[in-house]
Amino acid sequence: MDRELLRSQEDIAARHEELGRAMMDPKVLGDGREMKRLGREHARLGGLLEAMQAYRRALDALTEAREILEQGRDADLVALAHGELPELEAAEAARREALKRLLAPHDPDDDRSALVEIRSGTGGEEATLFAADLFRLYVKYAERKGYRVEILLSGRTELGGMREAVLLIEGAGAYGALRFEGGVHRVQRVPVTEASGRIHTSAASVAVLPEAEEVEVEIRPDELKIDVFRSSGPGGQSVNTTDSAVRVTHLPTGIVVQCQDERSQLKNKAKAMKVLYAKLLDMRRQEQEAATTAARRSMVSTGDRSAKIRTYNFPQNRLTDHRINFTVYSLDRFMGGEIDELIEALQLADIEERLRARSGG
Repeated sequence: MDRELLRSQEDIAARHEELGRAMMDPKVLGDGREMKRLGREHARLGGLLEAMQAYRRALDALTEAREILEQGRDADLVALAHGELPELEAAEAARREALKRLLAPHDPDDDRSALVEIRSGTGGEEATLFAADLFRLYVKYAERKGYRVEILLSGRTELGGMREAVLLIEGAGAYGALRFEGGVHRVQRVPVTEASGRIHTSAASVAVLPEAEEVEVEIRPDELKIDVFRSSGPGGQSVNTTDSAVRVTHLPTGIVVQCQDERSQLKNKAKAMKVLYAKLLDMRRQEQEAATTAARRSMVSTGDRSAKIRTYNFPQNRLTDHRINFTVYSLDRFMGGEIDELIEALQLADIEERLRARSGG
């Protein structure tokens, strides 16, 4: 039996209690960044303890049933245990797999909030409409999960499409859930702009970044170029009479971020800086991984953001993720934010690869 999976439970419980006490310390309560860091670890370990307890209950129930069958003393108990055995075995296996996932090597960034950046690609206006569909998909998913959504950027078109959009999805584990959404998403359908009814193929790209704390990335004032201009709406018409839109250029890297959704120049600058901090943190992480010869090369997350990862076929109501050969014929539900099944499949594929890498397999 897998009693080994439970050996570290006491140590984890002790660490969980230690974090709980630390979070009550007045010094920590006054340090927002430290409070958030400890809170993420406390929540993760709490979930791990719950999974351990659930597995222990399932394992104990299965062990008891097998002991009754081996002893064979009471015919009624034997019949009852024999009838329950398949269900108990399935429950034990499911709880074991869930626990193994949680015990896999953990990336601390998975506990962070996520910035989701969506851009229309090839396909003209239809591509912008698809980008808007992806935008709504992630908003609905976040709402279902109880995450808070803040729109940092939304460049809309006259037909209701989106050239680009950036969402901040706030909540513990948001980045860990959405990190594998990064890449090129391809759609096959009859565009609303197509009179002849022909199926077109269009695309949109998605990038997912962990939210960065300001103290994690140092930016000097002389490294920034700040430009202000008037916000524009669909068709390029001015929607503000003041220069409230903000464009921030990070001179050392050339990264450019702009925001015009708010009427306040200060609010637009604050939103643009959130995106800039996340992009700089992500750039640093990629450089560190590239410099590490043992960096993992995952089939799930190749780091190639130009790779086509998924196809949405509307005429057949089919969705296919090409990285793990995952196909479902419920695209309508998927577009409504019900993406948990695919997220779990992607996470499992990644965890299995990490476990193989750790064992040298």
